[in-house]
Amino acid sequence: MGYVAAVTTPTTDQVSRAGRTLVAGVLLGLGTVAFIDETVFHQLLHWHHFYDRSTTDVGLVSDGLFHAFSWFATVAALFLVADLRRERAFWGRRFLAGWLAGAGFFQLYDGLVQHKLFGLHQIRYGVDLLLYDTVWNVIAAGLLLAGVTLAVATRRTARRTA
Repeated sequence: MGYVAAVTTPTTDQVSRAGRTLVAGVLLGLGTVAFIDETVFHQLLHWHHFYDRSTTDVGLVSDGLFHAFSWFATVAALFLVADLRRERAFWGRRFLAGWLAGAGFFQLYDGLVQHKLFGLHQIRYGVDLLLYDTVWNVIAAGLLLAGVTLAVATRRTARRTA
């Protein structure tokens, strides 16, 4: 017999602050994926900069601004989480829904809009991009779909509770 985690009914405080919990998760999802992108692909692997259509110096400045965005989103999320915890209104499943949706949205936006539509940069240069783009966007779509699905499920739970 396998272990199945019990899904507890959210409290009235959790339901009343479900929107803030979702926003906190979205912000942390955005911040987390932006931080990973910046650290791994920009700094460690040197595959690209946030903006590659100019000089290396401009690319580095754009990376700095991108990195600042990821930290502002992360810090804002953590302030929201601290406030929710203080009010005993933090709802873990709702937060996870936001995190998944935020992470997936950011990665899909990056892969489709920044890489393809605007051409600000590519994942990597000097290689066939099809595999890279496919993996990047499939992971992004999976995260986004999981987040939206969980957000809908937690919204239904909140409506039953209210």
